[in-house]
Amino acid sequence: QLQLAESGGGWVPPGESLTLSCSSTSATLDAYTIGWFRQAPGKEREALLCINMHNYIEYYNPFVKNRFTPARDNAMNMVTLRMNSLRPEDTAVYSCAATKGSCIARDFTSWGQGTQVSVSS
Repeated sequence: QLQLAESGGGWVPPGESLTLSCSSTSATLDAYTIGWFRQAPGKEREALLCINMHNYIEYYNPFVKNRFTPARDNAMNMVTLRMNSLRPEDTAVYSCAATKGSCIARDFTSWGQGTQVSVSS
């Protein structure tokens, strides 16, 4: 089974940027559609966006479209999530997930453990 690992989380003050990474040691990620999700304390998991094998990007959450950008680094076998202008309400555990299907199908079958992002002054 595909194993995913997120990294890059941490604490930042409001307005700053952070880049998360989703990597795998068990498979080549350029063969998968990768989605990014987050779960804030006391809330349900929220779908953010998706990047498919052809680098098509679909934003599930329109409120992050102008601030969050995914990208593939195939040489490093990872997918990154660049987050700009972070706000306290972005505080959550961020996870990546993979599927052989499309962004529209949202049939993600493999999940990482998540990385904590905290935004506060």
